[in-house]
Amino acid sequence: MTANTVKVAIAQMNSIVGDLAGNARQICDYVSRAAAQSADIVVTPELSLVGYPPEDLLLRSAFYQQTQVALQKLAQDLQQFHNIYVLVGHPLERDAYHYNAISVLLNGAVIHTYLKHALPNDAVFDEKRYFATGDEALVFEVKGTRFGINICEDVWSGDAPQLARAAGAQVLLAPNASPFHVNKSEYRVEVMRKNISSLGMSLVYANLVGGQDELIFDGNSFVLNQQGELCSQLKHCEADLQILDFVNGVPQMGQVLENLPVEAQIYYALVLGVHDYVTKNGFPSVLIGFSGGVDSALTLAIAVDALGADKVRAVMMPSPYTADISWLDSRDMVKRIGVRYDEISINECFAAFNNTLSKEFAGLKEDTTEENIQARIRGTILMAMSNKYGSIVLTTGNKSEMAVGYCTLYGDMAGGFAVIKDVAKTMVYRLCAYRNSIGDIIPERIITRPPSAELRPDQKDQDSLPPYDILDGIMQAYMEENQSRAEIVAAGYSEADVERITRLIKINEYKRRQAPVGIRITHRAFGRDWRYPITSKFRD
Repeated sequence: MTANTVKVAIAQMNSIVGDLAGNARQICDYVSRAAAQSADIVVTPELSLVGYPPEDLLLRSAFYQQTQVALQKLAQDLQQFHNIYVLVGHPLERDAYHYNAISVLLNGAVIHTYLKHALPNDAVFDEKRYFATGDEALVFEVKGTRFGINICEDVWSGDAPQLARAAGAQVLLAPNASPFHVNKSEYRVEVMRKNISSLGMSLVYANLVGGQDELIFDGNSFVLNQQGELCSQLKHCEADLQILDFVNGVPQMGQVLENLPVEAQIYYALVLGVHDYVTKNGFPSVLIGFSGGVDSALTLAIAVDALGADKVRAVMMPSPYTADISWLDSRDMVKRIGVRYDEISINECFAAFNNTLSKEFAGLKEDTTEENIQARIRGTILMAMSNKYGSIVLTTGNKSEMAVGYCTLYGDMAGGFAVIKDVAKTMVYRLCAYRNSIGDIIPERIITRPPSAELRPDQKDQDSLPPYDILDGIMQAYMEENQSRAEIVAAGYSEADVERITRLIKINEYKRRQAPVGIRITHRAFGRDWRYPITSKFRD
């Protein structure tokens, strides 16, 4: 090995927000493993010491104080690894201002600190609420190679990369906390080629992995050479460590993983999201209201893959309108997947509600009121079991239903975590097919039978909604792509369908605000990057 070869390790770690001691232990473990492979530099993700995003923890002075103590202790703990430069992300309080920072730790001391220049303040980001901006480049030399540092948004926008290049950087180290959406990995590489490779620098893009509330960080860290060629890529939705040789600033070829198909990207993001939300919050197990339909079947499969069958319990709650095939398909799937399964009839509860309300509703015909009572009985049963056993209820509603309000407040919306909240109905079918391609666990009839809430005789979803391919197309254009109604009609959808769907999206905002937090897998989900008023008279 020549003197001009530098070994750079990417520590694709899964931080937990606020767990300073646990995150520090993780960093020490990564550095130990990298040291065993003779690494010279270890790059951890953005805010690796405190987790991302800390949100309003960043408004508390104690958070900065404890972070500084943890950083100093980490530096001392790492001094056993001689002459290894470790990049650690953390918030920093300096002169009454707060910054998003990266510190370089070496031999027991903080030798450099870089302050993030570009602060994202759109989509799911609101860093201008918390941080001031830095404006100086940071370049340091290791074995004759000059390394610059940028943080996340710096390499996406602004002039920080140019400043690093002007300061002499040959390789840009870029700790990131870039959340997942479909095809985000390919998009990152494309943008980095435009922004960094065009400047003649190599790039080490070290991304966070893990679930944090509704956000999924997918990892997929990578290295580009000066020509923009992919030299290394880390795992999707898994913690990982990879070390690459840089010879005179030029990265050598390492392991490059193939891009996953869309269905695989989404499925493993959902699995990671469920695993981390449940385990990081300390829930012992999960409960799922299992109807024998496609949404609950997909949710059940994801939960088992995330947690193991022993931590998942499926509860079938038949009503007078539950079809025989729903019983049969439910029993078939739970047998294949090996979870605890119980059947609790709601017939007596439903009859009691109807009897209690009979005088109040005398002379009025049955309508969605009676349908919603059934859903709310089921929600009450699941939440009672959650209280009794400490298990969290995973709700099973999809994005199409959430968009148009085809869901019941305090009924099927009752629960603690909405697994497929950002998954359109058409994608639900694709994900079921993908999961069965790995192992045949979802009975084919669950996938092929017409979807139904089974809250009245012979009910089908399409009695109340347009076909899902039409609904999803309009929803995506209007909600995700921000297109106008005129643009959507021009794309080939009927004016009546567009008017109906966009109206339903608007008037059901009050329902979505009361829904549990759920996993974000598109570039715009109903959640922190959808902020429409409930009370509004505006019509476009």
